[in-house]
Amino acid sequence: METLAADLRTMVRTPLTEEHVTAMRRAGRVEMFEAGREVISVGVPAHQFIYVLSGEVEAYNPATGERYGIATLGPGQFAGEISFLNGGSAMLSMRTCVDSELLIVERETMLELMARIPEASDIIVTVMAARRRRLLESNESALHLIGDEADRSLRRLAAFASRNRIPYRRKTPDQEDAQKMAEACNIDLSRPGVVFGETRVDDPSPRAVARLLGLDLALDPETVHDVLIVGGGPAGVAAAVYAGAEGLSALVLEDLAIGGQAGTSSRIENYMGFPTGISGADLVWRGEVQAMKFGTRFAVPRRATALEVSENGENFCVTLDDGDMTQARALVIATGVQYRRLPLPRLAEFEGAGVYYAATEVEARWCRASEVAVIGGGNSAGQAAMFLSRSAKHVHLLVRGPSLASSMSSYLSSRLEADPRITIHYRTEVTELHGDSALTCINIRDKMMGQDWRLDTRALFVMVGAAPNTDWLSGHVALDEKGFVQTGQTVGASSAYATSTPGIFAVGDVRAGSVKRVASAVGEGSVVISRAWDWLNR
Repeated sequence: METLAADLRTMVRTPLTEEHVTAMRRAGRVEMFEAGREVISVGVPAHQFIYVLSGEVEAYNPATGERYGIATLGPGQFAGEISFLNGGSAMLSMRTCVDSELLIVERETMLELMARIPEASDIIVTVMAARRRRLLESNESALHLIGDEADRSLRRLAAFASRNRIPYRRKTPDQEDAQKMAEACNIDLSRPGVVFGETRVDDPSPRAVARLLGLDLALDPETVHDVLIVGGGPAGVAAAVYAGAEGLSALVLEDLAIGGQAGTSSRIENYMGFPTGISGADLVWRGEVQAMKFGTRFAVPRRATALEVSENGENFCVTLDDGDMTQARALVIATGVQYRRLPLPRLAEFEGAGVYYAATEVEARWCRASEVAVIGGGNSAGQAAMFLSRSAKHVHLLVRGPSLASSMSSYLSSRLEADPRITIHYRTEVTELHGDSALTCINIRDKMMGQDWRLDTRALFVMVGAAPNTDWLSGHVALDEKGFVQTGQTVGASSAYATSTPGIFAVGDVRAGSVKRVASAVGEGSVVISRAWDWLNR
């Protein structure tokens, strides 16, 4: 509740001004709500901006009728959180405590108003973002994941929710409130269950949860966007910010989580402006909020599977994994790369149950106070090792080569070598995985010492090599021998980010010859929109 209190104090200190309220009055309508009337319903798209003129509004649990916490919203304050910007579903229900007079502005109208009045926009976005952070930190979420901690499907859902900044509550079947919820929603506790508000999710998958929250967006195949950005990593989100700021209608497609591979970095210390470091997820989330403020939309999880170019080269049509299609007049490829899967027996069997490709708070919780292994010699592997060492009993970094000098930043390798909770094993590789339903130990071959040894561990983090996500391009742009997108002079294009097909651009790690760093990806994403603008206005 401390975060919420700080949030409300911020609103009192920097409230919307009379001029802001006057502008909203012109754009909206005033309604009287009697005490106890629902103002916002959990699970319903956040399509209205609600400002309290008089009275009092509170967040509550519709299943029990109880208020969340002790704080309420009074005159001069407004309801809602960050899902309002993207038109997603409301995360909590709200009702009036007393007879109240509310000013209501439709979402699209309010976004236009915020674009014209940046001072009001700053106040609204700051408070809404603070509320989302508060929901993430508290247990006051309408999304409930019910099941055993070791259940693979629930782990996948928890990881999806965590990486996409979706607040949720974990419940085990033996908890009394979980049993009450299961009874009310007719859930069989012998299997994992998902409840949002009072709605049971019959197919507990990331796609189902995203659809319930309004994150996957219903796409009209006839709608033609100015810019379609495929990939929600640093490059894609930077492009999204600048596209929105330039007034372009832009859509971002991301197949897993906004943040991409960078979103799994627990701490980035060499990004300018953050001297004490920032997690990749936090950095990209700030960009996502910024882009949404400008009107850019994000659809998650939506994976591109094929590309078609119109006969006249004017439009680009992308087909998604569920068969939906969407079009744009310019296309930015920012799909990045993904960690390669090791050719290990039983690897797929243990993915999500001991084998992971990201090291976030979610994965760290599953291997607390135990030995863990990280495979890789790059910055991502090093950052993962440092992060996991805070909670793990010991971290073993397994490096295939003889040193880290050529693959990892010097500051990071120095810290790894100095940390007593981390041991670096050079010239090593994992040869076998063991366990029944979950990983219990691994076999390691030490080429330097000429011997094999076994490590009892419940968690193996694989961060080796990377392959570009370009299969969906269907041969419409030139690739190099490794599958990276070729741009610039190599393909006879005038722009450094233009591909062999006019109107299609590539930025970030997916681009051949790019510097594989977050800062450079952000820079490329920022610049490419000016090239797309030139194409759109040719």
